Amino acid sequence: MPARDGDAADLALLLEAAQAAGAIARHHFAEGAKVWDKSDGQGPVTEADLAVNDHLHAMLGGARPGYGWLSEESNPLGNLARLKHERCFVIDPIDGTRAFIDRQPGFAHALAVTERGRPVAAVVHLPMLDLTYAAVLGGGATLNGMAIAAAQPVAPDGATMLAARPAMDPVHWPGGLPPVRREFRPSLAWRLALVGEGRFDSMLTIRDAWDWDIAGAALIATEAGARVTDRHGRGLVFNRPEARSAGVVAAGAALHSVLMRGLGASGSAG
Repeated sequence: MPARDGDAADLALLLEAAQAAGAIARHHFAEGAKVWDKSDGQGPVTEADLAVNDHLHAMLGGARPGYGWLSEESNPLGNLARLKHERCFVIDPIDGTRAFIDRQPGFAHALAVTERGRPVAAVVHLPMLDLTYAAVLGGGATLNGMAIAAAQPVAPDGATMLAARPAMDPVHWPGGLPPVRREFRPSLAWRLALVGEGRFDSMLTIRDAWDWDIAGAALIATEAGARVTDRHGRGLVFNRPEARSAGVVAAGAALHSVLMRGLGASGSAG
């Protein structure tokens, strides 16, 4: 299915917005940003998160006033007006805020447009590493303008997996923990994009994942040829009232099936 003109136009807008977000983040990264804890217990936030969010909201909302808005930094669960819109921006101004605070470069701007719950355009931009992943539904995925493809290992032996250490606890693997080699990156969106790039064979998060962390990167990985589901093997649907999924598993088809068996998933892996 070729990419639709409207989706391609949205991708161009997201790419422009991501570059603007990167400029704001680089300024605060260099100068040092004020940090405080969110009142809802969802971890730290910086003035850079809010500055990027405000700029993206003005830029994207101004360009597409008929779209909904779902962002980590804009009362995401209280803003149910977004559900009335066929298309919705799904935004994490800075994915990997803790890395940003620690002056580590592995944070990302995660931007997506969804249509009736399905991502149709996406960008994951890491400004400090000069990496820009992008995808449009039916148009494939790219890194810095070059096509990327997910790895397709047929067996788990020696395969790499991006996952937090607790995800490898045998309690999560009633079907047996596959012999994969675990690594980690701070941004969940980047982990998914790295699977799409083929740099890593798979990624996994057991804990629930917020839409803004995964919507765009899920499209990038999928368009690159990976299979992306929740931890039960179900397809991902975005911009629902709860705005989260039951974890994420991404890998080439054969390895994804192995991981699903290990997790004891009963849902469809399609």
